[in-house]
Amino acid sequence: MILGLLGLLACQLVGEVLVAVTGLPVPGPVVGLVVLLAWLTWRRPGADHPVVRTGDGLLRHLQLLFVPAGVGVVAQAAVIGGSVAAIAAGLVVSWFAGLAVTGGVAVLLLRLTTAREGSP
Repeated sequence: MILGLLGLLACQLVGEVLVAVTGLPVPGPVVGLVVLLAWLTWRRPGADHPVVRTGDGLLRHLQLLFVPAGVGVVAQAAVIGGSVAAIAAGLVVSWFAGLAVTGGVAVLLLRLTTAREGSP
């Protein structure tokens, strides 16, 4: 678990350094996730690799990571209360956009796989 956490934190550190050096307008942890994705794609570690096992463990307890965000929403309820309509509209529009993109990608993939199965 410690080696896996060190690997994940190393990717985050690399992301932070890349952002500091290049001045990218992207948060360092996001760049670190891209670095992690590139490494995982390149190496293809097995299920017994420490980084993979640590990631699985974190995903099993993902709901705990939402507790601080929920506490922040409750603590700022008075500030958020004035913007309920805008927040609700943003949620509905983003949900619909996500649904439309997912449907479009599903249709595209279905057409591509059907075309490949039909051709020799």
